[in-house]
Amino acid sequence: MKTYISAFVLLSTIIVACNNEPKSSDKDTKSDNATLFKHVTLIDGNGGAPIENTDILVQGDSIAAVGPNQHVDDAKEIDLKGKTIMPAIISTHVHVGNLKGSSTSGSFYTRENILRQLKQYEDYGVTNILVMGTDRPMLFQSGLRDSSLTGLLPGARYHSAGYGFGVPNGAPPLGMSMDMVFRPATAADVAKEMDSVATVKPDVIKMWVDDFGGKFPKMNPSIYKAIIDEAHKHDLRVASHVYYLDDAKKLVADGVDILAHSIRDKVIDDTLIQQMKAKKVMYIPTLSLDEFAYIYARKADWLNDTFFKKSLEPGVYEMITSQKYQDDLRKSPDLAKNEAALQTVLRNVKKLHDAGILISLGTDSGATPIRAQGFSEHLEMELLVQAGLTPLQAITIATKNAATLLKIDDKFGTIEKGKTADFIVLDANPVGDIKNTRKIFAVYKAGEKN
Repeated sequence: MKTYISAFVLLSTIIVACNNEPKSSDKDTKSDNATLFKHVTLIDGNGGAPIENTDILVQGDSIAAVGPNQHVDDAKEIDLKGKTIMPAIISTHVHVGNLKGSSTSGSFYTRENILRQLKQYEDYGVTNILVMGTDRPMLFQSGLRDSSLTGLLPGARYHSAGYGFGVPNGAPPLGMSMDMVFRPATAADVAKEMDSVATVKPDVIKMWVDDFGGKFPKMNPSIYKAIIDEAHKHDLRVASHVYYLDDAKKLVADGVDILAHSIRDKVIDDTLIQQMKAKKVMYIPTLSLDEFAYIYARKADWLNDTFFKKSLEPGVYEMITSQKYQDDLRKSPDLAKNEAALQTVLRNVKKLHDAGILISLGTDSGATPIRAQGFSEHLEMELLVQAGLTPLQAITIATKNAATLLKIDDKFGTIEKGKTADFIVLDANPVGDIKNTRKIFAVYKAGEKN
């Protein structure tokens, strides 16, 4: 009996001792793989005011804690007093691989060129991108897309819309390396083609419906209705290239999920806004595309900015600053139309944002040589502010909203406990001047410094 009692007392003592051991907490932890960023100004991506003089604890690839006065035994500490941290940018309308130098070609779509461009996006603080319908079989057959998404490759994570849908002898132009796009001649052709693209598991389906300024025939409404219906059968959302208000109305009525460009010919009316709200249609304004369409007819205020010049492919700076290029733009019959389009898109994005439509950042960067990868994403935020949004609203569009559109908001888009540690360290706070997002001190992807 004494032996049983002694054993019971010993066991009880051990249990009490274990229960009385100090417990780790968010503010007092120990880790061999932790970095503590101290005294930062934090823009967390949720839209609220910046949090001053706080700490961010990163363990492995994730954010373990956010708050002042963190303490972590044996952690690496980085004092960032005077710096601002914001979530990494997510761009939901780009093109990758077909651009090289001052031209585009399907022959440029190589592993080396893709990785080079993904690294450039990351250098500019963009760690997730959605390539809108211009991918080629190599991406999927090689496993490059999947390796990128699982963090096995450097650079921005590669989300894909697979192979898009266009118009026979129409948009998107074959000259822009669009030879892999499906071009159904009739609505009956769509189902088989949709079955094919669905096998590569795209994030969305991209289609081009408009006439590129009267240069091409438009997509027949029966065909784009079939594209939407067949995509939805595969539980895939559809993002549409769009320009005209009338087309946007028909697309929304037929069930499109995302308008992947701005409406540029007219100011959006309240009826369409209400329909978009009711159907939860998202909007990617690609404002920078419309500025690039005419801006080099005069001197852009960022033309000689090193941050801009470094984003350009070789030979592009020389092209856009040449007298011939600038004179051709000034003489273009589309110049006044393009200038007016930007003013219309600025009005539209403000009206939609105020109405509660989800706006997501996208730029169409990489589609042509003048749409600089990385820089365009920062210019897009500047243009959102020019439209009347606040810098914090523009940042939320570029982070949280973009993650929501991509359905990756469980891991990305905000700086919160449990999220992946993707963020940008800035030398200056962008709340007072959105251009301060360009003052990049460091970029972190999954807890690792770029």
